[in-house]
Amino acid sequence: MDRNQSRRQVAAMKQCLFDQDDANPNFVEEIVTLHYRDSSRLISSIEQALKERNLDFNKLDTLMHQFKGSSSSIGAKKVKAECNLFREYCREGNAEGCTRSFQQLKKEHGALRKKLEAYFQLARQAGPHETACRSK
Repeated sequence: MDRNQSRRQVAAMKQCLFDQDDANPNFVEEIVTLHYRDSSRLISSIEQALKERNLDFNKLDTLMHQFKGSSSSIGAKKVKAECNLFREYCREGNAEGCTRSFQQLKKEHGALRKKLEAYFQLARQAGPHETACRSK
């Protein structure tokens, strides 16, 4: 099998995995969109909480726990790892660590968003998946 054929096969397999439901072929894109809508709200809430004079580490931990859950649901491993680090800083009461970790989290979150947007744009340009994706 040549390299181009392998790439096409991998792309077709990804498409099959992402489009498991013919009734809603945009399911994964919708889940990712919901994640980014929710995560934007959580980022704003965390930013506000970090600006408070006396940080409420329990509140920050709760917000980051929500963010972590949402990120885990779409497989965002780097974002999830940064969420774990942030939560550890909350348990330690380390404001500087929380701030640094949050800045890194936002970078990872933004980088993933760009990658996913590029993927979904390419998927839309490619059109609907082939019926060969279904095993019969």
